[in-house]
Amino acid sequence: MSNPLIPSLTELARRVAEPAGLTVREVVLLTHHIPQTVQVMVERSDGGDVTLEACAALSGPLGDALEEAALIPSAYVLEVSSPGVGDVLRTDRDFTSFRGFPVEVRLRPDGDGPRSRGGLLLGRDADTVALNVRGRTLRLPRDAVLEVRLTQAQDP
Repeated sequence: MSNPLIPSLTELARRVAEPAGLTVREVVLLTHHIPQTVQVMVERSDGGDVTLEACAALSGPLGDALEEAALIPSAYVLEVSSPGVGDVLRTDRDFTSFRGFPVEVRLRPDGDGPRSRGGLLLGRDADTVALNVRGRTLRLPRDAVLEVRLTQAQDP
């Protein structure tokens, strides 16, 4: 179940990030942390790389806006970051930006078949997600794919 604060936090983050040329990709509220953590994932609106400096520059104004809005009544930590390892790829832009990166593809259960496959992302089209697995192209039916997540490179 999603936290009811997420839509308000996301809208606030979007209003602050947009003038800085950033797009909010996702907002997560980790209430099991002490203090709780607000994670804001941003991308550059022009498709460029998000620098550490851009995240730091957004953190101050976003923190001020969160305090002023008083959406979170208790103590929290604000984390502003860009997509990276462990992130789920969702958009066509993600699949283009992370071409060649190591990914783990989680699949729908299909009898005795594998529930996940790993490899280097080649891309996706309307019908398949393509991976390079040990030099061979593996095409997975897109309707069988539950999730594609960035991973760290594995040693051979």
